[in-house]
Parts: sequence; C-alpha cells; structure tokens
Amino acid sequence: MTPVERVVTHVTFELDGGSWEVDNNIWIIGDDSNVVVFDAAHIAAPILSAVGGRNVAAVVCTHGHNDHVTVAPELGEALDAPVLLHPADDLLWRMIHPDKDFRAVSDGDTLNVAGIQLQALRTPGHSPGSVCWYAPDLGAVFSGDTLFSGGPGATGRSFSDFPTILESISSRLGTLPSDTVVYTGHGDSTTVGDEIVHYDDWVARPLAANSGALRVRA
Repeated sequence: MTPVERVVTHVTFELDGGSWEVDNNIWIIGDDSNVVVFDAAHIAAPILSAVGGRNVAAVVCTHGHNDHVTVAPELGEALDAPVLLHPADDLLWRMIHPDKDFRAVSDGDTLNVAGIQLQALRTPGHSPGSVCWYAPDLGAVFSGDTLFSGGPGATGRSFSDFPTILESISSRLGTLPSDTVVYTGHGDSTTVGDEIVHYDDWVARPLAANSGALRVRA
C-alpha cells in the first residue's frame, strides 16, 4: 500500500456570509496498520472507509476553515484519535464546533507513524493558525491551503493576510528541497520548486488579486 493515499470529498465552504462548492483532498499517511489523517472535510463515511480499520494516530487539521474541520470531532471519536489544530485558529474552530475541544499543535511538533516522521511548520496567512506538515522521508509536505499548484492560498477574507502567507511560503516552504512534493488541500499536487520560481510574480500581485478562485484555493 502506498504511504500516501488521497480521498476527495465534494463539500461546501462557508465564510464571511458566502458559500462555495469545493472539492477537498483528505490525505492518509502510513501503512497497512497505522496512519495519520490530514483534514476532515464534511463527510466522514468515505474517510472512515479509506482508513479501513487501521489504527489512527491523529486526525490533523491543517487549519480551521470549516471545509477542513467539519467532521473532525466525529472522526476523532469514531477512530479513538486526537484531533490536532494550531490554537491560533481556535476562533475559526469555535464557529463550527463551539463545544468540542482539540489538541493544540505548536511549530516544530512531530508525529511519527509507520516509521514516517511528520514535522509541523507553522505557516500563517491563509488563516492565523495554518500549519503545513513536512515528511522528509517521503520528500513531501502537506500544505493544506497555504500553497497550491498555481500559487498561494486565498487571503481575501477574514482572519487572512497576503503578505503573511508570502512570508510563510518564502521562509518555511521555500527552504525545503525543490523536489519536495506538495500535497495540497484542493486540486493537484505540485512541487516546491515548480511553485517558488513564481514567487516574485506573487509579490507583484495587487492584493485584490489574491482573493483566490475558491473552487481551487479555498
């Protein structure tokens, strides 16, 4: 079994009074016995089916937007696994789960599953508590909505900031090996090198241009 598996769910993203239809990637990392689940997009059943009875070390939320956390408590309870989120996204989490708790993630925290180490890289900008998870043994980073094939995640909404996401990408993701595979929260995977070469173009964008195409960059 491949150490990285993808589940795609079609969900609704809601923020600032708007609602958009999006496809979300849920990533399952591990082996035939033990896995970590990244993000929890609206529908628990296909995620539980993909896990297939394996032990789940954690349900990791890359950030607190509703399309990434909606079924996180449900998955945590069903899989007897902790739900992890950076506390800077507590306000976003409470919009969806006012009475549910999560385990706080800090920059530099590590998870180990099936011999794979995952390291938390705090990358605010898309949201205050966005975290990417770097797996050096896989040559991969799980970017949530911080970086996509085509550029940074959208920042034209509450609790987000375009200069901050640029700094996060430059100082955290841009320092990873260029062939590092970027497993994104939506859409196709890419590599750090294929994206970072466009950094100067991103910097030159008018701020309004990074409101983002929500179907791609929620």
